[in-house]
Amino acid sequence: MRLTPAAVRELLDRHGITPSRALGQNFMVDPNTIDRIVRLAGIHRDDAVIEIGAGVGSLTVALAETGARVVALEADRHLLGPLREVMADHDVDIVHADAMTFDWLDHLQGEEHWKLVANLPYNVATPLVLEVLDRVPTIVELTFLVQREVAERLVAPAGSRTYGVPSLRVAYWATAEIVARIPATVFHPRPRVESALVQLVRRPAPAADAPLGPLFELIRAAFGQRRKMLRRSLGHVVTIEQFAAADVSPEVRPETLELGDWDRLARVVAGSAS
Repeated sequence: MRLTPAAVRELLDRHGITPSRALGQNFMVDPNTIDRIVRLAGIHRDDAVIEIGAGVGSLTVALAETGARVVALEADRHLLGPLREVMADHDVDIVHADAMTFDWLDHLQGEEHWKLVANLPYNVATPLVLEVLDRVPTIVELTFLVQREVAERLVAPAGSRTYGVPSLRVAYWATAEIVARIPATVFHPRPRVESALVQLVRRPAPAADAPLGPLFELIRAAFGQRRKMLRRSLGHVVTIEQFAAADVSPEVRPETLELGDWDRLARVVAGSAS
């Protein structure tokens, strides 16, 4: 069954559940928006899909109706009852697990490529997305709802106000774009913020040649003092000669550099140390 606003409220009341703001529980209740998300995610019959934070199953039903293989994660044990009730007529693997500690490699077997679709809790969205990009190469597409400000940070280009370490981490692994703006009115309860639908498509190979660890040590050091010029924030690890060899000006601030600039600088520093 498709869950309307009235159906979601009745389901929660019957199971004695009050949505938790601490857990970021804002359930989608607009079938048209849900159908749009599934369409934008490009879910088809032969796909393998993992959903994080299934809640009461509003999105899960729509994913299952495509005929795709669906694994639905839900961390809140109180929601498992209503979720199983809603999904009773659908072949969905419901897993009681916290995505932040989930054993991805153990559970996502049998398929070479997975798509992630989710309405992510705002408080864990960024670390969770970066964890999936870093550790779960079989997830090749991610389409997820997050707070608009979080979405803008994840897809931000160099030079923008929201550009930073998360933007670069995403760019290292994937192409990224905001594909839809989602109003607060499609959720129960209504969040105090606007949401956005982000889509990440994993690259065949990382967009930088420098190893992930050393590259982002350098990036984090610079953005830790983002108002300072690089010669000040990185002066303890990068020499003027190394800046010149990488064709990176030490007089700029970190938000002006694209991933390719950071890649050259990290490789020059690594080469000088070897």
